[in-house]
Amino acid sequence: MWKKSSFPTNPANNVEKYRAALQRCPPGSSRRSSSLNNLALSLRDRFLQRGIMSDLDEAIELHRAASLLRPPGHSDRFLYLINLATSLRVRFQQRGIMSDLDESIELHRAALPLYPRGHSDRSTSLYNLATNLQIRFQQSGIMSDLDEAIELHRAALLLYPPGHSDRSSVSEQSCTQPSSQIQASLNNLAISLRDRFKQRGIMSDLDEAIELHRAALLLCPPGHSDRPMFLTNLAKSLGDRLQQSGIMSDIDEAIELLRTALLLRPPGHPDRSTSLNNLANILQDRFQQRGIMSDLDEAIELLRTALLLYPPGHSDRSSSLNNLAVSLRDRFEQRGTMSDLDESIELHQAALLLRPPGHSDRSSSLNNLAGSLRERFLQRGIMSDIDESIELHRAALLLCPPGHSDRSGFLNNLALSLRDRFMHHGIMSDLGEIIELHRAALLLCPPGHSGRSSSLNNLANSLRDRFEQHGIMSDLDEAIELHRAALLLYPPGHSDRSMSLDNLAISLRDRFKQRGIILALSLQDRFLRRGIMSDLDDAIELHRSALLLRPPGHPLRSSSLNNLATSLRDRFLQRGIMSDFDEAFTLYLQLSHVSQAASRIDLGVAKSWAASADILNHGSALLAYKTALKFLDQRVSLLSSSSHHFDVIREAVSSLATDAFSCSVRHALAEEFKRLSFRLHNVFDQSTGDQSPQIRQLTMQWDDVVSRIRMLHGFSRFLLPPLFSDLQKAAEDGPVIILNASQYGCDALIIHSTEDPVHVSLDTALADVSELSSEFQSLAEVFGSSDRQYTLVRILRKLWDHVVQPIVRSLEKSKVPPRSRIWWCPTAEFTLLPIHAAGPYEKKKDNLSDIYISSYTPTLATLVRARKQVSRDPSSQHFVAIGQANPDRGKGLRCVAPELAIVAKRLEPVVSSFTSLEDSDATVQGALDALNHNQWLHLACHGMPNRQQPFQSSFAMRNGPLMIKDIIRSNWENSEFAFLSACHTTVGDEKNPDESIHLAAAMQFCGFRSVIGSMWSVDDEVARQVVSAFYRKLIRVDDSRRLDCTNAAVALHKAVKSLRNKIPLEQQIVFVHMDMQ
Repeated sequence: MWKKSSFPTNPANNVEKYRAALQRCPPGSSRRSSSLNNLALSLRDRFLQRGIMSDLDEAIELHRAASLLRPPGHSDRFLYLINLATSLRVRFQQRGIMSDLDESIELHRAALPLYPRGHSDRSTSLYNLATNLQIRFQQSGIMSDLDEAIELHRAALLLYPPGHSDRSSVSEQSCTQPSSQIQASLNNLAISLRDRFKQRGIMSDLDEAIELHRAALLLCPPGHSDRPMFLTNLAKSLGDRLQQSGIMSDIDEAIELLRTALLLRPPGHPDRSTSLNNLANILQDRFQQRGIMSDLDEAIELLRTALLLYPPGHSDRSSSLNNLAVSLRDRFEQRGTMSDLDESIELHQAALLLRPPGHSDRSSSLNNLAGSLRERFLQRGIMSDIDESIELHRAALLLCPPGHSDRSGFLNNLALSLRDRFMHHGIMSDLGEIIELHRAALLLCPPGHSGRSSSLNNLANSLRDRFEQHGIMSDLDEAIELHRAALLLYPPGHSDRSMSLDNLAISLRDRFKQRGIILALSLQDRFLRRGIMSDLDDAIELHRSALLLRPPGHPLRSSSLNNLATSLRDRFLQRGIMSDFDEAFTLYLQLSHVSQAASRIDLGVAKSWAASADILNHGSALLAYKTALKFLDQRVSLLSSSSHHFDVIREAVSSLATDAFSCSVRHALAEEFKRLSFRLHNVFDQSTGDQSPQIRQLTMQWDDVVSRIRMLHGFSRFLLPPLFSDLQKAAEDGPVIILNASQYGCDALIIHSTEDPVHVSLDTALADVSELSSEFQSLAEVFGSSDRQYTLVRILRKLWDHVVQPIVRSLEKSKVPPRSRIWWCPTAEFTLLPIHAAGPYEKKKDNLSDIYISSYTPTLATLVRARKQVSRDPSSQHFVAIGQANPDRGKGLRCVAPELAIVAKRLEPVVSSFTSLEDSDATVQGALDALNHNQWLHLACHGMPNRQQPFQSSFAMRNGPLMIKDIIRSNWENSEFAFLSACHTTVGDEKNPDESIHLAAAMQFCGFRSVIGSMWSVDDEVARQVVSAFYRKLIRVDDSRRLDCTNAAVALHKAVKSLRNKIPLEQQIVFVHMDMQ
């Protein structure tokens, strides 16, 4: 490639001899250009041996001077241009000055046309230009450089027919020239094709590269010095193909090739570090595919050894840092050792500093550092980690345009970091972007792609997140199908199979909870609905399988324990099977035996255990709090002393210590109170001897315990009647009128929120009230069968004259404005009378309903407790309408279906979800299941009061009665409103009116804040009309168009008023409103 005179090979001697020769060739000498060239080449040789940059700088200046003496047209000009270009490239590799590389490329371009036709060194020129273009591509990412390099390599290869001694010449990945003159080799073209595949993802490029590498290896026999390079390059291309196609034989072959290459590079070999890195990387890839931990451990040891061979300043140090960091993070994810993760982040940061903007591997470093920061955020909750992770992922994605082979992974990774931030901050725009990113990533992972399983799983998780926010069932259904598809790609033994099992199980459990409220009309839908419990059963079995794959010591075992325990608890609440309840807490008890340092996940699960045990009164509550506090202590000890870290901990465990203290005190006092009460009970039951001293001592102890209980927050009135100041709070939204009838007289007590209570003596006696009540009850039994309006009006006038009118006068005197709301709290015989309908029923005189809007409350204590409740979050409104026109007993109801149709028409556009349950689907269990998942209820059926045994009162369902006792036992949450369009839902026992538990009251005791019920038989058609008018009035007229249960009394009042001229009097007053607010 260049000409040099025959001098001794010692570089120092050569330099001095060539200097002396140059002095003998003054300017103008015909041999001066040759002497300049020879001295330059000797200086470059000495630089390559000793590394003195001044030698290289001088060589370049001498090459320039020699080139000027070989003007265009000179037969040797191309040789001088190539020598200058080669020295410039060497200096670029030392200093990274792009202008040196650019000039080198232009010199090679200029030299190439100057080779005479058929010149033996033309292939060398093609090779050199291709190599320089490849290097520039690696620095700047200009695809045209890579495309041109490939075409030049193809042209060079054509100059070597099969069998030529140089056809198998190679370079290993960096495109550096081997020791012998290597022109247009198979390997160099293969490397360029592989580089282009990485940018554009064209599989034909990669397949061709593999075939070229195989051909080159066949031409390089055992013992050849370059054989390790051939082995390595073929192995790397096979590894790349695995990532795209998932062919496991590729990775097994690649590992064997790299093990062979490492054996050919023993300690001391200059390329041993490269072989160590390469083998480690491919072992890590196999670990990702098969989850074999020994592969990962071996990879880390190989990478540590390799890094020692890459001192600071070495061109490959950034790759070695990156590879070790990736493997350490992988091992952290398997074993949970935080030191692995912290070391990984430090190594990634060091690698990124060595890959500035424009570096071909910068996107990889950005992505890897972002991933490790995200993982640390998940463990320690430091927000700056996740924010930095997102910005790094965005920067990496910008460097991977459509078609880039890494784009799918980078899309997924950005989405995962955004999801973590969404889970912390709840920014809905993050969630929308997350789903779109995952969908785009999945499109780039077709069946057979090695990343398809994780892409399926990630998209499924983000869809489930959106379902939890918006309640769209199609999102949850799609998530389940995606999780099922992902699970099929995680065979038994795969390290991620437990995660996949848990994810599918959680989604099935979510669908069980949601589908418990979806009630179908068709047989097919009914079949689907009857499979609801199977979703929960499937979830439990999947969680069991996941737990088996996470033995004690696994970093995610506590998460699996919690998932299984939560599902068992949910099934217990549905079916009441005690074995589920016991197993759930047996699982939680395993947390108390955790020996390794607690993770953030462990702490969260311990808190979940404590909360469940406290709420469900399980005996493990104290141990749960003790375990959580122990874990908290361990977590604090792992963090630095920065205020930010302690802010994170404080947020994560808010109220943990106070809740634990409260539980401890409550538990101890409750046990002591029960023990002393039991002993007192026994002493009083004993009839032997004088027990006075023992009774006195136990009573003193009992009084002391009660005093200590009263010191607890919320227990100051323990075993004491409520204070009047508490009773007053019940009247904050309007006065409460307590009606009382006894043998000593009848009275009303009006409670105002800011004034003293007002006593109103009623001009009637207990006997009169009882007689009026009996007469009304007898009349109510024949409503609808004959015209009894005169009798009804007479009763309502008596009620007005002797009971209600004096109270109205007092209210007016207290300046309670007209059309205000008032609450009636009747006792004794008053509970059976329609107080709200009292009036003179004369022209130009107002009845009570014209003056005030009445509601009822069953007890004052119920109303007091309700005033203390915090309003529920109104963001989601789930409504169920249940209708039973053909119960197992009793006559049919012809207007149930039209009534439910009206409800659906009014409410479907307004509520978050609307479910209709009719006829054969309106069973006892179906109703209970539906009520477990909805806050709003409309019930159209027969009501069946049982005045002798009020807890046997019921609603008539298709397969039997829905009993009050079952309703009261139900554990409903956030119940808002119930419209009981059924007969006799607010009437109790006339023999024991003070102890009546009617159907509407049962709904209130179960937590419904607002209930509308009927006092006697309701005409089907009337019910339909009232329901239609009521729901029209209930919907807000503002922009929200939402339901507001606080407006139920007013809506009923307006609905009935609008129908006064259309329905008989007894049907106008049959519906009443019961309210707890």
